[in-house]
Amino acid sequence: MSQSTSIPKKQLRIRDHGFDNYMEIHKKIIKTLKFQELILSQPNQTLCVARLDSLARRLGLKQYEAGSFILKFPHVFEIYEHPVQRILWCRLTRRALLQIETEHRALFSQLPDAITRLRKLLMLSNTGRLRLDHIRIARKDFGLPDDFEFSIVLAQPNYFRLFDTDPADPGSKYVEIVERDPSLTICSIERLREQEYRERGADAENIRFSFIINFPPGFKIGKYYKIAVWKWQRLPYWSPYEDVSGYDLRSLEAKKRMEKRAVATIHELLSLTVEKKITLERIAHFRLSMDLPKKLKEFLLQHQGIFYISTRGNHGKLHTIFLREAYRKGELLEPNELYLARRKLAELLLMSPRKVNMDRELVHFQRRDDGDNDAPERIRKDFIEKSCGDFMDSDGLGSDGGDDSNSDLDMGLEVLKETDCE
Repeated sequence: MSQSTSIPKKQLRIRDHGFDNYMEIHKKIIKTLKFQELILSQPNQTLCVARLDSLARRLGLKQYEAGSFILKFPHVFEIYEHPVQRILWCRLTRRALLQIETEHRALFSQLPDAITRLRKLLMLSNTGRLRLDHIRIARKDFGLPDDFEFSIVLAQPNYFRLFDTDPADPGSKYVEIVERDPSLTICSIERLREQEYRERGADAENIRFSFIINFPPGFKIGKYYKIAVWKWQRLPYWSPYEDVSGYDLRSLEAKKRMEKRAVATIHELLSLTVEKKITLERIAHFRLSMDLPKKLKEFLLQHQGIFYISTRGNHGKLHTIFLREAYRKGELLEPNELYLARRKLAELLLMSPRKVNMDRELVHFQRRDDGDNDAPERIRKDFIEKSCGDFMDSDGLGSDGGDDSNSDLDMGLEVLKETDCE
């Protein structure tokens, strides 16, 4: 009996614990960002702990979950007692505020790159236009500021055009590319192939239409599956930036090329994101405009060596798509400033709560010693004198009524007092 040499349509999802552990941390980050927005929206950027539970329910959190959550991360949230009202209040720590400021600076420093990413995103569409609401939902993934409608779209009329199809419908606004730039039609996978061509020369002819494939641990690869992947890698396809409206797409060969073109489109879409990941639900918003398949999850499971689908987050209701080749051991191979700034928040969440008291003591020590250059040396001497004095008083040593048998010990203490305690 002959075996089929085509990639199976339905496959089981093989877990990759490296990406799943990454999403476990990301779940905490999402909740932390909600609390940060809630606290920063208050007039004095402080929030009464008594009101925290009632306000947190608006964010979709369970009852009594807000108070226990902020207590787990004292490096991000600080609870203090009001000096007059004698009630507990919550605010962000200085480290958390510094992380937010660093992320804002990184966001606006890479604004030219964000403009390029938005131009390439619009060029991936068949009509060169996308709904403004769909872009707004995924603005964090593509590194766009919250006011990108004004700071990018309306501020760059030579690149973008904003128009409204139905003035009565507030969700009918579209963003359109003014002119397609041929220099931006090069995909990220094509750059990798060009690099391989330069390194290997004529030996790289087999990778002309291939993708980088790294199967997850435990993925079973049979003989016929290897043949199917080998044939699929050599299959030509049209570029995601190419207009295919003039081709006849009814033949079987054309359908296979369009399927591989859909893989290249999702690959390029993930390459345009800041963290090389995006949820499946946000990709579905661009499905019609980019000619993507209807059953996206089953389609992506056919190519688990290129993409990874993680169900961690929002109780398994969301599916996060990772670009496997962009990660190694849970970190991006080519990190950017915005990614590094966001990563600092994860470092604050993973920091041990035991270090909080030490940090507060250091802050108190610094405030007490401002303006005194000799303060560290003076405090060290005071500490030694206090320690020596407590030690001598507690044991009864060094007094006038001491025992003669302890004369050597008394002499040693006098030497220690003269050298270290002066």
